[in-house]
Amino acid sequence: MKIVIVDDEKDAVHSLELMLNEYCSDITIVGKAFSVIEAIKEIQNKKPDIVFLDIEMPHGTGFDVLESIPDRKFAVIFTTAYNNYAIKAIKASAIDYILKPVGIDELLTAVKKAQEQIQKSIFPPLIKEIPDLQNISALHKKIAINTADGLEYVNTTDIIRIEADGSYSNIFLTNNKKILASKNLKEFQNILPNDIFYRAHNSHLINLLHVKRFIRTDGGMVEMNDGSLMTLSRRNRDEFIQQMDKLAQ
Repeated sequence: MKIVIVDDEKDAVHSLELMLNEYCSDITIVGKAFSVIEAIKEIQNKKPDIVFLDIEMPHGTGFDVLESIPDRKFAVIFTTAYNNYAIKAIKASAIDYILKPVGIDELLTAVKKAQEQIQKSIFPPLIKEIPDLQNISALHKKIAINTADGLEYVNTTDIIRIEADGSYSNIFLTNNKKILASKNLKEFQNILPNDIFYRAHNSHLINLLHVKRFIRTDGGMVEMNDGSLMTLSRRNRDEFIQQMDKLAQ
């Protein structure tokens, strides 16, 4: 079986490579990639049977890799340091989801399941939860956030929402981290792409890619992927629905 390993951490790639070579005699590692762009090229060129795929990487995620290869003919095993992507991994039809550091027993179990899928030649398609990201301006954007300690660099796709806190803002990220930034909400609204970031309320700027559902109430409520609920002002309701419809096209 041919294997491609995708991870932005070289040590993680090396460690996984050593374990696979030692404990899986019937595999050959044919490619390694350290970013989304490299991963897509390696997979398309090497045509692997199994892809070990990290989730959070430069310029996107492992899900973006799968979005770019809709007719995949390989088993996917996610390896990640974060436990909050399990549901998306299921929707991506992954064969397994292993938290780092990768254990040998977990690795062997995942490889065995992948072998069974390959033998049956059944590769379920990606179940899309979010729209095609290739033409979204936020995908490759990274911003510098001023904090009390200095600058923190964050991928805009990792921002779930931003909440006003006087002249400051609280930024809520996909890894459950919260950053207190020394910019007000209006300043973030001006620098973030307006096709993705929507001013749902005076005190909230939300990332439309992380919207889970819209709840009909007096004006409306928006539930985000982190479980938070954002109030929509009545006058913003129609505009919000139009913005979401654009992303769904």
